[in-house]
Amino acid sequence: MRLAFFASGNGSTFQYLVEVIRNESLPADPALLICSRQKVLAAERARELNVPVEVISRKSYATIDEHSAALSAALERHRCDYILLAGYLELVPPRIVAKFRNRIVNIHPALLPAFGGKGMYGRRVHEAVIDYGARISGATVHFVDEEYDHGPILAQQAVVVLPNDTPDSLAERVQIVEKNLYAGALRLLVSKRLVVTGRKVKIIP
Repeated sequence: MRLAFFASGNGSTFQYLVEVIRNESLPADPALLICSRQKVLAAERARELNVPVEVISRKSYATIDEHSAALSAALERHRCDYILLAGYLELVPPRIVAKFRNRIVNIHPALLPAFGGKGMYGRRVHEAVIDYGARISGATVHFVDEEYDHGPILAQQAVVVLPNDTPDSLAERVQIVEKNLYAGALRLLVSKRLVVTGRKVKIIP
């Protein structure tokens, strides 16, 4: 299974998943990293890991169709089967979603459908959780559709919000859960143990 990763920043999740694949000899090949920005740490991590990198930013194209065509061409060049979003801050174009239906996976730092949607990423999510007074947060791995944080849910894990939590302290605990949850989802994905029917994801024993 040839995997493409999409990232916009640090790339720590991307690096962690590549290391899981290689350390556990999973039947998958990290075939490509697509960055939405120039000169991000994710690209440096990819080069150190010997993963090909391409920078494809929405701002570089006049239309969404041109952007979609550039993404599609890169995915075809590297013969990618699945896409894993790892801190990717652009909406995946509908044309790519349609082409890779139920083959694009993302992780979100809250328990969807709560605290998701456009503009809800990173520290903003944890600020919203604390401001709302929620007692439970967590992480969600889901398939990607045409809306932000909306596709079928693959896996979730809860994290208790402590009375003295700050956005940073909550983020630190959620990030630990995120990596483990995403790695578990990756293992299921590459072993072809997932069946998606509508909004329900069944895990094959």
